[in-house]
Amino acid sequence: MRIPILDLTPELEKYGEAFTGAFQRVLASTQFVMGPEGKAFETEVAKYLGINRSLGLNSGTDALVIGLRALGLGPGDEVICPSFTFFATAEAISAVGATPVFADVDLQTFCLDPQAVEQKVSAKTKALIPVHLFGHAAEMQALQALAQKHHLFVLEDVAQAMGGSYQGKRLGTFGHLAAFSFFPSKNLGALGDGGLIATNDEGLAERCGMLRAHGSKVRYFNEMIGYNSRLDEIQAALLRIKLTYLETANDGRRLVAKRYNEAFTGMAGIIAPVERPQVRHVYHQYTLRITNGKRDKVQRDLAERGIATMIYYPVPVHQLPVYAAGKVTLPITEQLAAEVISLPIWPQMTAETQLEVIHSIQSALS
Repeated sequence: MRIPILDLTPELEKYGEAFTGAFQRVLASTQFVMGPEGKAFETEVAKYLGINRSLGLNSGTDALVIGLRALGLGPGDEVICPSFTFFATAEAISAVGATPVFADVDLQTFCLDPQAVEQKVSAKTKALIPVHLFGHAAEMQALQALAQKHHLFVLEDVAQAMGGSYQGKRLGTFGHLAAFSFFPSKNLGALGDGGLIATNDEGLAERCGMLRAHGSKVRYFNEMIGYNSRLDEIQAALLRIKLTYLETANDGRRLVAKRYNEAFTGMAGIIAPVERPQVRHVYHQYTLRITNGKRDKVQRDLAERGIATMIYYPVPVHQLPVYAAGKVTLPITEQLAAEVISLPIWPQMTAETQLEVIHSIQSALS
């Protein structure tokens, strides 16, 4: 595609020398797992978030699984989550033997609707997983109140919202635990896989630390069945560099989103994304809704012009083969799956490139 959904080239051109230096530093150390780079990165992330502890892991999926395990969840327990999310959110619940219970989302923010969540609470419900989808915060005040009312754990899924905030607090600091992904396309992306779990609870942090290292605090003295899930030193060193300019990168994404919003707000057939008051949206994706059944035509027309788009997510999780037997109906989620389309966005995207995307969409809808 002439215009990709994400272009990492400008970042590599600007910071490539720093990345190479970090890589050489780790090579010279000959310490590639659980070394000083990982420890420094964990400290720096905790400081950035304003939270007590963070632990680097293999992936965001591992962060969800280890978080659920650390909370003691397993067979017989139910965990409420959205269906309008990446599969890993529900997959992690199933992976620990618990049952995902799907609740509908808000039509504007695409995040869990607190009223829909409350309707799903049962005697078996033990936790919620709010997903801060596409970079917009879930309604954490209402969800936390609901969790307190029903004595539920909260595990935030911040895979798509690193650097976002709600009521002046960083996302990932509201729940008992928070899971982050550093997949290369994320706002804070590694040059490979990576993840992290964060918490203010020292007991949970210790348990997560054991779970990521085969269930042990002391090597060769295993106290539980765990995992092999450590963020490697090379990725940690690169992420330390990228963390220093995360705010600048998110500001760049917000500027691109602002230009899109100015073009699309009020345009017939399009519903632009919202940014609720007291939310700092970091636009991991810029996701429009195309109404009147024209979404797929718009995507085809843009592809013919060499402009990449993505549909997150064409099939809601509750309708995927692995969960379809539950025969859940979620009207808003199903409507969104038929309408959403994500446009090219990256921090350094030029106004000229963006204007071509905008004009192509206008042409496709005319």
